Amino acid sequence: MYHLPVLKNRRTLLERAEKFISDIYFTDCNLRGRLYGDSCPLESLACFLTPKRITFTEASKQIFDPCKVGDTFGPTWWTCWFKATLKIPESWRGKEVHLLWESDGEAMVWRDEQPVQGLTKEGEKTSYILSECLQDEEPHSLTLYVEMACNGLFGAGQGSQIAAPDPNRKFSVQRAELVVFNRDVRELLTDFEMLVDIVKELGEEEQRGYQALFTVNEMVNLCDPSDPSSFAKVHSLAGTFFNQRNGESQHTVHAMGHCHIDSAWLWPYEETIRKCGRSWVTVIRLMEKNPEFVFTCSQAQQFQWVKSWYPGLFSSIQHYVKKGQFIPVGGTWVEMDGNLPSGESMVRQFLEGQRFFNKEFGRYCKEFWLPDTFGYSAQLPQIMQGCGISNFLTQKLSWNLINTFPHNTFFWEGLDGSTVLTHFPPGNSYEMKGKVEDLVKTLKNNKDKGRANHSAALFGFGDGGGGPTQLMLDRLRLVQDTNGLPKVQMSTPDELFTRLQADSALLCTWAGELFLELHNGTYTTQAQIKRGNRQCETLLHDIEIASSLALYRNNTFPYPAEKLQELWRLLLLNQFHDVIPGSCIEMVVEDALKYYEDIRSGGAALLRDACEALVAKGSSVAVFNSLPWERLEVVQIQEGAEKSGLALVRASSIGVSPVKDTPPVTPVSVTVQADGTVVMENGLLKTAINRDGTLASLYLISGNRESISDGCLGNQFVMFDDVPLYWDAWDVMDYHLQTRKPVAEVVQPVHVVSSGGLRGSVSFTLRISDKSTITQEIIMDAMCPYIKFSTEVQWAESHKFLKVEFPVRVRSPNATYEIQFGHLQRPTHRNTSWDWARFEVWGHKWADLSEHNFGVSLLNDCKYGYSVHKNTMTLSLLRAPKAPDATADMGIHHFTYAIMPHTRSFQEASVIQCAYNLNFPLRLIQCSPDTMPWSAFSVTSQAVVLETIKQAEDRGGVLIVRLYESHGSSVTATLRTTLPVREAWVCDLLEKQDPNRPVQVTSEGITLDFKPFQIVSLLLIM
Repeated sequence: MYHLPVLKNRRTLLERAEKFISDIYFTDCNLRGRLYGDSCPLESLACFLTPKRITFTEASKQIFDPCKVGDTFGPTWWTCWFKATLKIPESWRGKEVHLLWESDGEAMVWRDEQPVQGLTKEGEKTSYILSECLQDEEPHSLTLYVEMACNGLFGAGQGSQIAAPDPNRKFSVQRAELVVFNRDVRELLTDFEMLVDIVKELGEEEQRGYQALFTVNEMVNLCDPSDPSSFAKVHSLAGTFFNQRNGESQHTVHAMGHCHIDSAWLWPYEETIRKCGRSWVTVIRLMEKNPEFVFTCSQAQQFQWVKSWYPGLFSSIQHYVKKGQFIPVGGTWVEMDGNLPSGESMVRQFLEGQRFFNKEFGRYCKEFWLPDTFGYSAQLPQIMQGCGISNFLTQKLSWNLINTFPHNTFFWEGLDGSTVLTHFPPGNSYEMKGKVEDLVKTLKNNKDKGRANHSAALFGFGDGGGGPTQLMLDRLRLVQDTNGLPKVQMSTPDELFTRLQADSALLCTWAGELFLELHNGTYTTQAQIKRGNRQCETLLHDIEIASSLALYRNNTFPYPAEKLQELWRLLLLNQFHDVIPGSCIEMVVEDALKYYEDIRSGGAALLRDACEALVAKGSSVAVFNSLPWERLEVVQIQEGAEKSGLALVRASSIGVSPVKDTPPVTPVSVTVQADGTVVMENGLLKTAINRDGTLASLYLISGNRESISDGCLGNQFVMFDDVPLYWDAWDVMDYHLQTRKPVAEVVQPVHVVSSGGLRGSVSFTLRISDKSTITQEIIMDAMCPYIKFSTEVQWAESHKFLKVEFPVRVRSPNATYEIQFGHLQRPTHRNTSWDWARFEVWGHKWADLSEHNFGVSLLNDCKYGYSVHKNTMTLSLLRAPKAPDATADMGIHHFTYAIMPHTRSFQEASVIQCAYNLNFPLRLIQCSPDTMPWSAFSVTSQAVVLETIKQAEDRGGVLIVRLYESHGSSVTATLRTTLPVREAWVCDLLEKQDPNRPVQVTSEGITLDFKPFQIVSLLLIM
């Protein structure tokens, strides 16, 4: 069969085959040049431009002006609607006819008032099939509409993909014509392409690679591009190669279509709605032609958008979900950041997501799907299990800059001991193309060879959408079982994890967080977003508790379930993994900040209504405490329009207390020394503050201990050069630590603001540069075990990083950081590369450095970035990246942090409670003078935090209470309540009652056993 032998030089034969299918070289005589046959211009093309994203109905009523191929449209973010009139030549009968459309803007074809096809040149979708075999009875003349966004698949970055968008960019249509598509050429090109790739990927060491080389060379010999009758013999030769089978032990790749769509990133939220429409309607077209095709799709928010904007498409999705082809995955509202959202926010991501998927598709997701998030909290396994999810898929740890993660398939053990079966696709991608390279990489990269013989391969254009193509499906179909490559089967996540679970006996376990050794600048970038998140989490917490109590204090009070869901969904949306980390463009930041304002304004009204329902109205003042312990705090009260003052208030746990000024055991004293330093003391702490605002001393009176290291200063602001290698908003590199410069220039030295009594405070101003300043008030309150630093920064820097340092007299190999529903330890040394990679880490409301019987805690109200190296505790405050938002963090910032030395352990010293107190202020309420203090809930153990009280979903008169063990201990605690509880049941995080776990309600309350860091949810029936 083969031609006479020639010198079979690998390079020349390989390049010969490559050129035979090239779209650049020899297209006049090679196979690629025959992909399209005859072409025909459009009858007419007209357009209109709009700055808004409008519906088809509105667009079709507009006046369209004539335009032509090559015209430009814009500017960036506008939309150009085209009206295309087509007439297919009669002579094309029996042929496959396409509309060929190439533009640098993303586009959608509309036909008969419905979206039918996405067109994205960057996503290799440039044609819409008008007919697969033109028949006489088919319409030969028709009108189509094309909606073109004036942005590309990845926005409109000026100069580079992640640069800030060019607001004045113009977009054009390069091709718009009818063409005859030669399907037999396409199929043959796929044969050639896959064989060429096998030669390349298997290399010179593999016999199978040479078999592919000689096969593809003979195919070139046999193929005459101008004579389609030669194609069958060529195709048969390729089939002989591809049909040579594997042995039974070969690795199996579970191929799943996927289309990762960032809910916002280099484009605004609104554009994501259209990205979903363009991508998913294309997926539906593929399912119509490929019944074996399976597509996985996450993020309930995106489904909700499509349901609202494209109801016909949503109905089609529901149909294919029932057929088992379109598979909702993930179980969350969005693919959220895995570090920064609070524990309760993470629960709500699953609660909103799983309830949506069950309502719309009749199913709950079994797998958590988070392929592109910048690290994964150690509490996620417990939260997943509580939401009915026992499997987890991601690939982001393949981005580690320093250490290679040792597994692809393993059990991940969380903070409390919960485990989930976890899979990292070994191809290290969620947007494969069905190529040989993807399959070979999946096989070779598998770090669990011998333990796991099944892997996922997610194929389809992603990040900006696009999704799978017919070509990708054809490639995978061709090599389902070809000797030399892994077996390929179109599969579902459930099938994959079922096979992995069945063969899991030898799998390893990874305990603790999955820390991404990259993108640790995202703990700090876009500080206003971080602040908005923390404040809105706090606000929604308080609204739910106040509203729950109001139900039983006032029988006419309606629980605002619908409005609360609306506000929660806005908050959850902003927790998307390119929004809360701050790695998004300015337009997204503006949208996010607006959503926080919507939550604040809408939430303030809800909180006011609930608080007013808790007490009788009057001219006196009370405080509402949403936390489950009694508090003794100094609060600012308003006495009439003109007069305001301070009061030391004792507030009942989760309840209301009238403001009755309690005299402090020891008032605060403020003394100005001769050298300008100021000494403040409140009986618990004594501090000496230098003229520049640094702490010369912080003395813990009860422990007879100085907190600040010898010869060092606390509250030292420091600046660093902050120029990463590429990912500007994302990354801070370890070398930035070599550029440390203290902020030393004093504009206004320390001076007294409050002279003592209930509060002592001083203020000062420092100059960072000629463009930036820090103004700070250092506050010591009576009876308060920590000192607060209320800070305002005017920030106008470029590629700088502002932090504050506290070198403390503590020696410990580990520091402790609060995470969701608990805390974990990380090393303070840099012994290994794994330790070094944690030079900048994340935490929530507090971090602590303790030795036996003494420690220092650093608290904050809106920061997430920390570093504790040796004995220096550092809080990250502000960054100044310039991409993808050129204005990131510029402006005025307000934040508060606090320093708290303590004896004993941080658990016994109530550090956890103090951090909550700093973040959850007592709320002032107008009340009648005869208001008595009352408490609705309390917990007998300091180790157990009552985190959430809310009305159960779809069950009026039933409350959900969520508690967690915060110390890392096994403990028995009693939940006490004054509400009329008749029954109590344990439920999961989706609020499903466990019929086998009733809880006894006694006059003492509800007694529960907790394991370390365990989350317990109860249904309370009144």
